[in-house]
Amino acid sequence: MADSPVSTHDPKEGGSDSLDSPTPQQQKQMESAYANMRRKMAMQEIGRKIKHKIMVLSGKGGVGKSTVSTGLALSLAKQGHTVGILDIDITGPNVPKMMGLEGKRLHVEQGRIHPAQGHLGVKVISMAFLLEDEDTPVVWRGPIKLGAIQQFIGDVEWGQLDYLVIDFPPGTSDEPLTVAQSLPDIDGMVIVTTPQDVALLDSRKSITFSESLKVPVLGVVENMSGYTISGVTNPETSLEFAGPGGKKHQVTSGKDGKFSVTLDIFKQGGGKSTAEEFGVPFLGELPFDPGFVRGGDDGVHRIVSEPEGASAIAFAKVVEAIKMQIGKSDSQGLEII
Repeated sequence: MADSPVSTHDPKEGGSDSLDSPTPQQQKQMESAYANMRRKMAMQEIGRKIKHKIMVLSGKGGVGKSTVSTGLALSLAKQGHTVGILDIDITGPNVPKMMGLEGKRLHVEQGRIHPAQGHLGVKVISMAFLLEDEDTPVVWRGPIKLGAIQQFIGDVEWGQLDYLVIDFPPGTSDEPLTVAQSLPDIDGMVIVTTPQDVALLDSRKSITFSESLKVPVLGVVENMSGYTISGVTNPETSLEFAGPGGKKHQVTSGKDGKFSVTLDIFKQGGGKSTAEEFGVPFLGELPFDPGFVRGGDDGVHRIVSEPEGASAIAFAKVVEAIKMQIGKSDSQGLEII
C-alpha cells in the first residue's frame, strides 16, 4: 500500500484553517470594516432624511458662533420646523449648556445613538454628553477626533429633520473638512463675525475655505453689532448719549416718552462690507445683548425667554435670509483643490 500523503501545510502561512478561524486581529479588522460600511450607508440615509444641512463657521473664537447656531436652530423650530444641532466642537462643547441640557446622557438603542431634546423640541448631539465631568479635557489626536465626528454623523438616529445646524470650533481645519466629505448635500455655510477688523480678517479665511470645498456660502452674519439702550422720559425730550470713542448720539423721545439709541460698541458694518467685498450675501446683524450671557449660563436662550424681543426678531430676519439663499443655491458638490 502506498504511503498516505503527509500534509506540509503551515497554519502560519494561511489556508483553510486560518480562513475558518480568523485571528483576533483579522476579526477586529473585519468588524471595523463592517462598522465603517454601515456608517457610510447611514450617512447616505441621513442625506435623504434631513432636508437641509447648514454649517456654521467662524475663523476666530469669541464671536458668539455657538450662540448664533443655537439661535438659528431655535428660530427655525419656533417657525414649526423640525430641527437638530450637531455640536462638532469636540474640545469645547457649549451647545448643551445653552440648550438647558447640561448633565444629560445620550440614549443608545440597537447600536444607534438617540439625540437629547432641548427647548422647542430641538434635537442635540454633542461631545459634552459623553464626558463624565464637564471639567475633563478632551485630549485627542486628529484621527481619533475625526473618527468621533464620523460616528456623530453616521451613528445618530436623527429621524426626519427639516434642518440640521452644525456648530464647529473656530478655524478652517479638520472638522469642517471631515463633515463636508462625510455628509452629503450640504446646503452651505453661514460665516459668523463681529465688526472688529481682527474678526473680519479671519472671516475672510472662512469664505475662501468654503470656495476650496465647493460648498456655497449662504452668507455672513454680523454678531454683537450694536447695543441698544431703551427707556422712558418726558414726551418729546431731546437726549444726548456718549458712545464709544466719545461719539455723541442725539435722540428725541416720542409722544409717549419712549426712546431708544444704538451704540456701536464693536464698530458696525464690517460684516456687510466683507460680504460685499467677496460677493457673498449679507444675512443681517444681531445685537449685542447681555441677555445672551445670562441665558447661556442659565440654559435658557434669549429666543425662549423673550420670544418677541429684539434679539428674537433679529434672528428671525437672519433665518428668512438663509432660507432665501438655500432656495437660490445649487451646490456643485465637494471638490478639494
